[in-house]
Amino acid sequence: MIKKTIFICGIWLSLSGCAGEPAKTAQQDTPPTAQEVQVPAPVQVPAELLAAGKAVYSANCLACHQADGNGVPGLNPPLAGSEWVTGDKAKLVGTVLNGLRGPITVKGERYNGVMPQQSHLADADIAAALTYVRNSFGNQGDVINAEDVKAARK
Repeated sequence: MIKKTIFICGIWLSLSGCAGEPAKTAQQDTPPTAQEVQVPAPVQVPAELLAAGKAVYSANCLACHQADGNGVPGLNPPLAGSEWVTGDKAKLVGTVLNGLRGPITVKGERYNGVMPQQSHLADADIAAALTYVRNSFGNQGDVINAEDVKAARK
């Protein structure tokens, strides 16, 4: 009986890979639990802030970046799924305040247009518009507040 058990274990070890490596257990093959994986919770943005941001976007951004946030191919970059939108808040705020000229790459495509500065807008309006953009068109990002914009103006 012992020889049969050793024989079976030897076959099992050879079939499971190298005999010197520990065999995987069912526990190792299971996906991690919610407690083991830190997934950021979706940002809860007040509906009033999104509505205000949409109004500012419609009046100041929509002509170039379009109602669906997909921009104009080859001319104005998309905001939908853009690493510029969901990335560094300070860089995004700076782009709106100072404008942008010259070649940039968005979602792997090159654009060489001019975005005029929007520094004439109030801090709260810029913050609302950027929060709207960061939470629309399939994007998800945290809130940009008027203090963020005020700090970038300095």
